[in-house]
Amino acid sequence: MTTLVALFRHFISNLQVAEAATASFTMAKLYFYYSAMNAGKSTVLLQSSHNYHERGMKTLLLTPAINQRDGMGKIASRIGLTKDAESFKQEDDLRLLIHRTHEQAPIACVLIDEAQFLSRPQVEQLAKVADQAGIPVLCYGIRTDFQGNLFPGSAALLGWADNLIELKTICHCGRKATMNLRTDAEGEPIKEGEQVEIGGNERYVAMCRKCFVEAMS
Repeated sequence: MTTLVALFRHFISNLQVAEAATASFTMAKLYFYYSAMNAGKSTVLLQSSHNYHERGMKTLLLTPAINQRDGMGKIASRIGLTKDAESFKQEDDLRLLIHRTHEQAPIACVLIDEAQFLSRPQVEQLAKVADQAGIPVLCYGIRTDFQGNLFPGSAALLGWADNLIELKTICHCGRKATMNLRTDAEGEPIKEGEQVEIGGNERYVAMCRKCFVEAMS
């Protein structure tokens, strides 16, 4: 099963590179790859970037400064892959950041981790990067918070992205997981709190809607 999942993710990342590379010669696009927690988003992102580099193309990796779980300016996957990335804050102009980097050395693709933490203006800036600079932008993030509400960045991407692609993972019951349950130190569901609380497997559990509703009841 693990081998099949790895092969599938490698296949998906190759498709992303092929599609984005083709787009760069025609019409670059803004992509949003979304999922519940622990679906391997960062793994797919890093594999896609690696595939570009294998073809002699430069990529720009971006990660929000608010997410320091793996260290500042790092993108890390649960299977042990890690890569340095450029950190950004919500008030940063990503279009300007990308433009300056592109002037130094041409960028074939921009890949953004934890894209749910983008601001709406930044999503609009990324759309302009695709439309006006002709650089494909691939965003990876979760869609909803622990209460089932959309993150602002995800809501903007759902409206502005050219392509929406769901990366799937499963609930403990075997159904497709679409929700993110936040838990305390004892594993009990948390129903109230701030929307943003950085954490991994120790804080969040991916669930299907049915199990999520039952846990929150």
